[in-house]
Amino acid sequence: MEMPKASDADKEHFRSVLPDHPEVVIKPMIGNLGAFVHGNMFAGLFGPTIGVKLAEADKELLEGTERTVPFGPAERPMGGYTGLPEIWNAEGDGDEARAKAWVEKAFEHVSGLPPKEPKASKPRPKK
Repeated sequence: MEMPKASDADKEHFRSVLPDHPEVVIKPMIGNLGAFVHGNMFAGLFGPTIGVKLAEADKELLEGTERTVPFGPAERPMGGYTGLPEIWNAEGDGDEARAKAWVEKAFEHVSGLPPKEPKASKPRPKK
């Protein structure tokens, strides 16, 4: 399974479309980035593709009106996430407002979900 790494320009573009909200946490994820609220990821970056987690009605609207792409590895895309149209992810495409609007919808949707409980750390075996 190929894991594309996001370029610095991809990462900068991703950060530029995220809501300016104090609860947004950006974390590195295997050479890419994820944006979280209350421990739940609402947007991610996989290579140049931005993926969003939307309410079902918004997901259907986006997928029914735009040329979306699967989000994540082609062999195993991430369930529940929709990749924004590739044209919106290109540098200087002039469509940043549309990407921002969908990322904001994802933030609002995921903000309403129960906070994710932190994983309990597993005891490490003694050597």
